[in-house]
Amino acid sequence: MEQVSTTERPKKQEYRANSADAKHGSVVMYLDMNSYFASCEQQLNPELRNKPVGVITYDSPNACIIAPSMEAKKYGVKTGMRLGEGRQLCPHIIPVTTNPYQYRRIHVKIMEILHNYCDDVIARSIDEAVMNMSSYKLVYKDMQEVGRKIKADISREYDWLKCSIGIAPNSFLAKLATEIQKPDGLVEITPENIDEKLSKLQLQDLPGIASRNERRLQLCGITSPLQMRHTSEALLRKAFGGVVGNFWYRRLNFGEIDLYAHENRNMSAMRTVSREQRENKATLEAMLVALCTKLEQRMVKQDIFCRDASFFIRYRDSTGWDTKVRFQQPVQDGLELRRYLVQQIEMFERSRNTTMFNKNTQSLGVAIGSFMSGGNLQYSLFDNRMKQDVVRKAMYNIKDKYGRNIVRKGVEMLDPYVMKDAIGFGSVKDMGNGIDGEIVNKYMLEEDF
Repeated sequence: MEQVSTTERPKKQEYRANSADAKHGSVVMYLDMNSYFASCEQQLNPELRNKPVGVITYDSPNACIIAPSMEAKKYGVKTGMRLGEGRQLCPHIIPVTTNPYQYRRIHVKIMEILHNYCDDVIARSIDEAVMNMSSYKLVYKDMQEVGRKIKADISREYDWLKCSIGIAPNSFLAKLATEIQKPDGLVEITPENIDEKLSKLQLQDLPGIASRNERRLQLCGITSPLQMRHTSEALLRKAFGGVVGNFWYRRLNFGEIDLYAHENRNMSAMRTVSREQRENKATLEAMLVALCTKLEQRMVKQDIFCRDASFFIRYRDSTGWDTKVRFQQPVQDGLELRRYLVQQIEMFERSRNTTMFNKNTQSLGVAIGSFMSGGNLQYSLFDNRMKQDVVRKAMYNIKDKYGRNIVRKGVEMLDPYVMKDAIGFGSVKDMGNGIDGEIVNKYMLEEDF
């Protein structure tokens, strides 16, 4: 594999300052792993290869398929289907319970491969990443050849994994290029061929255009991506009702607005509930504790505190309930976070004479936001929070040094199935390389209890 010496690479402040602008000949490469969770399971278990696989969050006939393999997709099995529905389309589908820590380990290795070619790599999700190659045009003469080498490097490490790579002057068009050819695609969109590429697509083929936006565009007489590209900025602004129209005009005309626009504004944790779990109220309440504990772990690892939190619960009859809490003092402790949410839950239960956690529960989740760095936290002279925060940080330091199970909080003694991570889609920023290339949150790469 062709390596680039560190002396040839631009300094970090140089490539970060180099905005991807079409008139400067920007080059962005987007990588999208194909059927990632299912392919990881086939990589880890060769007996599953060439067979239809459906990755599920829990072992149940009514479980949701969160990732079908490429073989299962040929039968019409789609993400979000119930396992029973998937079996109607593909009777021999093999259900496999999700293993998020394995998917994250493979993600980290793939990111290492990408960093061999470019320092400016951003993980968009556990199975997608974008590379700003604009500062490497003199280093790499043929970007498609770079894409082929990246594919080869991934295949040498993981012989079953495939990816689609898109190349374009901005990140949106590079992502769109990955959608044009799957699996194992390599597509480049240029000013010379963009009209030809767009002419073969429908409006909903554009990432971010769903049925509602399609109707808005059609009301303005815009019926195709090609027509959308050649529409005036003013008309697109009218179609989308504001500045979003300006964004779409720039995306389709090689301007960059998405590359660095995804800072960590919130964190969330959620669980879908199995039939067995919804039968036990104590298990549902334990799930809330587990979700808050996961968020505590992530905050401690990033040395941040949250100033607000929200909770949602959804039921099988399509009803649900949401609440949001703003804290007087920033919060990091998982049980304190839970305590605030339970206060809101109990107030709702008293006002409606009902029980929040019941046999109709389908899913629940917690999100936190409005973060503050631990270094900026101010303590009251009469507040005991400083001692609590010091003890919490010391506990995690002990876990890091001697193993995550050497010391546990009481809440971590819950049923392991309740505490187990169910989905590995998010949290990639917690795995980002810290100082000296170390992973920020190593717990993300370890198997649950």
